[in-house]
Amino acid sequence: MKIDWTAKLQHLLQVLAFALAIATVQYAFLPDRPYAPPVAYSLLIGLFTWAFIDLGRNVIPSAHETGWPRGWHGLALVVAGIIVGYLLGSWLADRMCLAFGWYAGYPRVDRDTELRTSILITALAGMAISFYFYAVNKSAYLERKMAEARRHAEDARLKLLQTQLEPHMLFNTLANLRALIGADPARAQHMLDHMIAYLRATLSASRSANHTLQTEFDRLRDYLELMSIRMGGRLQFELRLPPELAQLPVPALLLQSLVENSIQHGLEPKLEGGSVIVSARRDGDDLVLEVADTGVGPDAARNAPASTGSGFGLAHVRERLATLHGTAAQVDFSARDEGGARVVLRFPVPA
Repeated sequence: MKIDWTAKLQHLLQVLAFALAIATVQYAFLPDRPYAPPVAYSLLIGLFTWAFIDLGRNVIPSAHETGWPRGWHGLALVVAGIIVGYLLGSWLADRMCLAFGWYAGYPRVDRDTELRTSILITALAGMAISFYFYAVNKSAYLERKMAEARRHAEDARLKLLQTQLEPHMLFNTLANLRALIGADPARAQHMLDHMIAYLRATLSASRSANHTLQTEFDRLRDYLELMSIRMGGRLQFELRLPPELAQLPVPALLLQSLVENSIQHGLEPKLEGGSVIVSARRDGDDLVLEVADTGVGPDAARNAPASTGSGFGLAHVRERLATLHGTAAQVDFSARDEGGARVVLRFPVPA
């Protein structure tokens, strides 16, 4: 078993501080006695007790959740540690008191009374601090399990949101293809070829929770090229991705439904069409992604759920970012001054 020496040192310092507090309390009740002897006894007994118990529990098979031996083995280790710590600590403290003459000039004490008192204090203190370390280890274990459960719940939620996105995206693409088949079979065939290539890449990417921002923009380019076949000159698009941001990890297909909304509820209702602009930039510790269009705008398309900011596209994005980043993520939907609408996503730059 690998030993965490930093944790061991922390435990030792806590034990010594506790032992020093005990010595101070003893001195407070017997101020006519010297302070050095109770300090020596407390520190040495605490040191040997700590060494026997805290190092010994790494030798005996211990429970994963507490780091302490199970059942009677744990109790036996504590009792043995207290006994060994008391005997060795008292023996060495006796020698120090004689060597330094700490009791010289002070009246003799009742050794039997002092012995009973010291044994009682050692037993109570040893049990108390052992239980403290046991409780701390158990609490840390429970916190780790709770954090692990939260991570699993968040992963499951992201998987659910992702499975909702895939059929939504496929349905929209097939609906666009169906509309084109009757009007222009040749262009429909060309669109079908592009759709097969696009879906192969997109569905493969959607199996991962994250991919790079470059991959996200590549999938958007595939989709917009596909839509350009159906809409012809009515659709222009621009993708702005600074090279220094290209390898940042982002949730897979994060912007897909937002671009779909821009086309379906912004550009298609507009006779002359318009453009979609997708951009990324860094603002301090935040990554800012923006999807803007020159379509009819939210007022003219207010009967379309996605345009109101509460439809599938924005709701899906909000849930994914909230699951990943909590309140640190922001999703803002607004009208553009020059016409059309924009959605701005802001969340911490992924590590």
